[in-house]
Amino acid sequence: MSISSNQQVPVYFIEPEGFTGNRHFKVYNFEGSLPEQSELLIPHRKNHYLIIFLRRAGGTRQWIDMTPYILQDNRIYFSSPHNIIVKEEFKELWSTGIAFTSDFLSFLENPTLSNLPLIQNPHNGHELLLTEVDVNFVEDMLSKINAEYRRPGEWQQRMLGAYLTVLLTYLSRLYNEQFKSNDTSAEKLLLQKFQAKINEHFRELHEVSEYATQLNISAGHFSEVVKAQSGKPAIKHIHDRLVMEARRLLFHTNNSLKEISFDLGFTDASYFNRFFKRETGITPAEYRASIRKMYH
Repeated sequence: MSISSNQQVPVYFIEPEGFTGNRHFKVYNFEGSLPEQSELLIPHRKNHYLIIFLRRAGGTRQWIDMTPYILQDNRIYFSSPHNIIVKEEFKELWSTGIAFTSDFLSFLENPTLSNLPLIQNPHNGHELLLTEVDVNFVEDMLSKINAEYRRPGEWQQRMLGAYLTVLLTYLSRLYNEQFKSNDTSAEKLLLQKFQAKINEHFRELHEVSEYATQLNISAGHFSEVVKAQSGKPAIKHIHDRLVMEARRLLFHTNNSLKEISFDLGFTDASYFNRFFKRETGITPAEYRASIRKMYH
């Protein structure tokens, strides 16, 4: 597994298998075996999306963005490139995982894929429950993907893309059902686009008007729609995303407060300090001390 080492939270890349050479798509299969132990207890990001169907887990535990998950049988677990993952312990797994990059999605020339709920993940969820019918469907799709993955050739990428599209669409329907976000009105779609833009640009864009410009809508109307659809002001969405990333960096890195403030787009570290305290009630330094005391 390749690692980017130019930052304190390492980023793991897809390590291509010899028979494919593909750095943008990979299938992982575990049949009562243990995953790679090098990731254990190391906070990290991945440069790709990861979808795992867990047949049997044996109590394996991991954290995604500081939320603990004790992995359960017959469930889907998924993560995105911006999530920070900590694998606390490993036990034997019976599972199949699909890893794919944003580039792979763009290769498919289907712009709607990037907007699917499972990819956008507006509720920051990482677990889907499956019925017996769902399990049968997922098993069938994974069987097809596994077979095609081992058949390099001219049509492989198209076939993998077609199967992945069906799987992502099916799981996105489950996502909407389980997270109660099946409202597809224009206003709801605008909110989802706003949330996606925040994930892309929260470091450099801190003002509501900047996002309204990105989405080609007046700032006043934009603010009204976001407040009506989400129950909180547009600026609060931006601030919440900044606070989430600040918490990640304070917990998972040893970067100084000045370095973190600059990483998040604040030109003045003292303003970042006031911003964080206003949003959370404590200073960044106090948060770092308390969270590390709790989890270390």
